[in-house]
Amino acid sequence: MDATVLGAWVATGLTLCIFTFLYKDNPLFKLAEHLYVGVSVGYTIVKAYDTVIVHLIVKPIFEQGEYALLIPVAIGLLMLTRYVPKAAWLSRYAFAFIVGVGSGLAIPRTISSFILRQIEDTVRPLLSLAGGDGVTFSMNLLNPSSSINVIIILIGVISVLFYFFFSIEHSGPGKLVARTGVMFLMIAFGAAFGYTVMARMSLLIGRLTDLIEFSDASYGNPTLWLAILTIGALLVLSRRSNSGEQEKQ
Repeated sequence: MDATVLGAWVATGLTLCIFTFLYKDNPLFKLAEHLYVGVSVGYTIVKAYDTVIVHLIVKPIFEQGEYALLIPVAIGLLMLTRYVPKAAWLSRYAFAFIVGVGSGLAIPRTISSFILRQIEDTVRPLLSLAGGDGVTFSMNLLNPSSSINVIIILIGVISVLFYFFFSIEHSGPGKLVARTGVMFLMIAFGAAFGYTVMARMSLLIGRLTDLIEFSDASYGNPTLWLAILTIGALLVLSRRSNSGEQEKQ
C-alpha cells in the first residue's frame, strides 16, 4: 500500500474517531485522543533532542569549540537536581536565573507592546497638517492613523478608563460615558471571541476537506468504509453499555 494512501486511511480513521465525541464519550474517542497526545509528546521529545541537544549543544561544543555553551548546560543540569531530594536546593539557583533573565526580556517587550504602543495610538493628533493644504481630516477607516480612527480610539480609551474609575458615581453624563466604555469592551471581547471561533472553524474545515478529498476512489474510499465501521463500532459499544447497565439493575 502506498504511503499516501495509508496516511489517508489513518487520518480519516482518527478524524472520525474524534468526531464520535459528538455522540458521547466513548473508547474510540479516547483511543484517538491518547494517540494524538502520545504522538505529540513523542515528536516533541525527539525534535527537542535533535534541535537542542544535538545541533545547539553537542555539535557547537565538540565540533566548533564553543565552550561558553557549557554555562547554559550547567544551568540546565542544576534544574534536574530537583529530582534529587538532598540536592534539590541547587535547582533554586537555576530557576532564579531563568526567571530573572525571562523577566528582564519580557518586561520591556510587554511595556512596549501593551503600554507605549497604546499611548502612541491614543496621543496621535486629531488633525494633520499637509504642507500648503493646511489642516486635513482623513476619513479612511482602512488607515490606522486616519483622523476618524484616532477619534474612535481616543473615545474608546477614555470611556473604558472611566468605566473602571469607581471613585465617581456613574450617573448623569458619567453614566453615558461608562455605557460607551462598556460598548467598546463588548466589541473588543466579541472580536476576540469571533477570532477564536474562526480559528476553530478553520480547523474543522480542514478536517472536513480531508474527509471529502479522501472519499475519492484513488485512496480506496476510506471515508465511506471507515464511517460505516465507526458507526458499527458505536452501535456495538452502545448495546454493550445498555446491557451492562441492565445487569447492574
